[in-house]
Amino acid sequence: VQLVESGGGLVQPGGSLRLSCAASGRTFSTYTMGWFRQAPGKEREFVAAITWRGGSTNYAESVKGRFTISRDNAKNTVYLQMNSLKPEDTAVYYCAAHKLPLITIVTRNYEYWGQGTQVTVSS
Repeated sequence: VQLVESGGGLVQPGGSLRLSCAASGRTFSTYTMGWFRQAPGKEREFVAAITWRGGSTNYAESVKGRFTISRDNAKNTVYLQMNSLKPEDTAVYYCAAHKLPLITIVTRNYEYWGQGTQVTVSS
């Protein structure tokens, strides 16, 4: 599975962005998909995850109510809608895929990773 993120950029506090992650591979629809982020000098952290049918989602406490993860298996794409962005959301955002149909927030459980896309929240 190959993952390619897009949609990052510079946005003012309170603004919105939608990240996309395009996946290759015929088995994409069976994978659990996740978004992680890494700020300078910090460890990579879990942001959100969604099961293969989209029936279950999980979010980090810091983004609950502001971010929404979704997926379109027909397009092999997973999205992260980010609203009410804050400066502390500034980071490189990574898309990741996990072979098992189970939600996991553990970074090492994800077998495939994209190259990341920069999100900067600043006035």
